[in-house]
Amino acid sequence: MTAPATPTPPAQADRTDTLRVLICDEMNPGNLEHDGFQIDYQGNMDRAETLRRLPDYDALITRSRTKVDRELIDAAGPRLKVIGRGGVGVDNIDLDYASLRGLLVLNAPESNNVSAAELAVMHLMAAARGLTRSDRKTRAGEWDRKYLGQELKDRTLGIVGLGRIGSIVADRAQGLRMNVVAYDPHVPDSKFERLGVKRAVTLDDLLAQVDAITVHTPLTDETRGMIGAEQLARLKKGAIAVNAARGGIIDEQALVDALHSGHLFAAGVDVFVDEPPTPGHIFLHAPNLGITAHLGANTFEAQERVGAEIVSRVLDALHGDVSKGAVNAPALDAKTMEALGGYLKLGDKLGRILAQLLPGAHDVEVTFRGEFPADPAPVVTSVLVGYLSGSTDETPNMINARALARERGVNIAIREQADSPDYQTEVIVKITGGQAGEKERTRTVGGTVFGKNPRLTRLRDFRVELEPEGNILIASNQDKPGAVAKLSTLLGTWGVNIAGMALGRAEKGGQALFTLTLDDALTPAQLAQVRELDVIDSAYMVRA
Repeated sequence: MTAPATPTPPAQADRTDTLRVLICDEMNPGNLEHDGFQIDYQGNMDRAETLRRLPDYDALITRSRTKVDRELIDAAGPRLKVIGRGGVGVDNIDLDYASLRGLLVLNAPESNNVSAAELAVMHLMAAARGLTRSDRKTRAGEWDRKYLGQELKDRTLGIVGLGRIGSIVADRAQGLRMNVVAYDPHVPDSKFERLGVKRAVTLDDLLAQVDAITVHTPLTDETRGMIGAEQLARLKKGAIAVNAARGGIIDEQALVDALHSGHLFAAGVDVFVDEPPTPGHIFLHAPNLGITAHLGANTFEAQERVGAEIVSRVLDALHGDVSKGAVNAPALDAKTMEALGGYLKLGDKLGRILAQLLPGAHDVEVTFRGEFPADPAPVVTSVLVGYLSGSTDETPNMINARALARERGVNIAIREQADSPDYQTEVIVKITGGQAGEKERTRTVGGTVFGKNPRLTRLRDFRVELEPEGNILIASNQDKPGAVAKLSTLLGTWGVNIAGMALGRAEKGGQALFTLTLDDALTPAQLAQVRELDVIDSAYMVRA
C-alpha cells in the first residue's frame, strides 16, 4: 500500500509566474526580497484598499487588526491560496469559511516560545522573592525589610506539559540550578532523557515532590481545572504556583484560597479565565499574587521574529510545504468526502479513544480490511489528528498531523488486508508505548461505518458493536453472571444513568469485556471504586 498522504496542499500554486504576497498589517516582516515572489508590505492598510487589491495576490498576511471574514475572502477571488496570521490567535479569521473555500490558514506560534517561557520564569522568581508584595508596600510608604523570600537553587520545579514552552522553562530552571521534574503523558521518554528532566508518571507523583509548579499545556476539557483545591493541597506547604499558559488550568478560586490559607507561599499568573478581568476579580485582592496582563508574547524580539517567521511559512506553503504552522485543514474534494467522510470521522474517534487508553505511544499501526470506496490513506491522518488532539502546542489537523507525529517520535505503519471476515470494511488501529522501566503496552481498537455513521467493532481482542459517542466505561471481567448487575447497582447509587451497553467475550467462561455509555463521566474516585469491585478486572473511562 502506498504511504498515506494528506490532501493536496491548497497552497500549491498552479502558475509559473511570480507569486504575490500582500502584508496589510503592521509587523516587522524581515527580508522582502525572495526569488519568485513579490511581497508588498503596507502596514495598517484600510479595509477598502485591502478589498480592492486582494484579488491580485496569492497570499495575505495579517495580524489581529484585519478581520478576515466572508466578505474579504469572497472579494479575494480564486487566486488567493494562503492566509498567514502573524502570532498565535486566529480569532480574526473565519476558519470554517476559509476551510470551505480551500484556503490554508497559517500562524507562527513558536515565535513567542522564548518570551512566554521567560515570563513564566520571571513569575517564579518574583514569587520566590516577594517582588509584588514588596513593591506594593514600598509604594505605600512601608519600608519592610523583614520579609524573607526563598532561594530557587536546589529546589524542585514541577512542569505540567513538556511541549516547546515547557522545555524552554526546564532549560532555564536548570540554569538556576533547580531540579526539574515534569508530567506529560504524551511525550516520549527520549525527550525527558534529552532534556535531563525527571519523569513523573502521574500528576499526583509530581505534586508530591516539588517546591514549585508551573503549567504549560493546552486548555482542553481534560486540562481545564486540572490543578484544583485537591491538587494544590498535595503540594508542600510553602510551595509556589505559576500559570502563564491558559486561564483556568489552575482553578482561580482554589489558587486564591490556597494563598489566603498560607498553604502556598506565593503565586504568579499571566492569564485569566475571562480577560480582561472585572474590577472585582478575586485575583486583584489576593495576597502574594503577582499579575501580568497576558504578556507572554509581548517582547520586542518576539514581535520581530513573528513577522519574519510568518512570511517564511507563507512562502513555503505557496511552494507546497505545509508542514509548519497549519491552523486549519482545507476541505477535501467533494468526491473524497462523499466516499470517505464516515471513515475520516471514524479514524478521528479511534485516535481520541486510544489517546485516553495509552497516551505517549511511539508506534501506530493502522490496518485496512476489505474494499474501501476510495483510497483510505487519508484515514491514517485522521487517526493521528484524533490521537494528538489536546496534547500538543499546535492544533493537529489533516495537514500538520503527520509532521506533529514525527516530532513526537511516533512511527506509523500501514497494513492492508483484502478481506474483512466480519464486516465489509474495517479499520483497526494498534498503538504501542511504555515509559522507562515499564513493560511495553499495546492497545487496539477497531471500527467500521454503517451508512455514514462510525461504529466501534473491536476493543482489544473482543468484538463489540457500539456507537462511539459520549462517555464510555470500558470494563473487563471473567465471563460469569452478576458483573453487569453489580456495576449497574453501584452506578445507580451515584445517580449515573446508563444510556447504552455492548458486550463481548473471547470464549465462554473466559475473559469478557463490556462497555457502558453513560450520561455522565465518572470521577477518578468513582472509577477507583469500580475497579475495586470483585467482579471487575479492569476499568477505563473514555470520551468519544
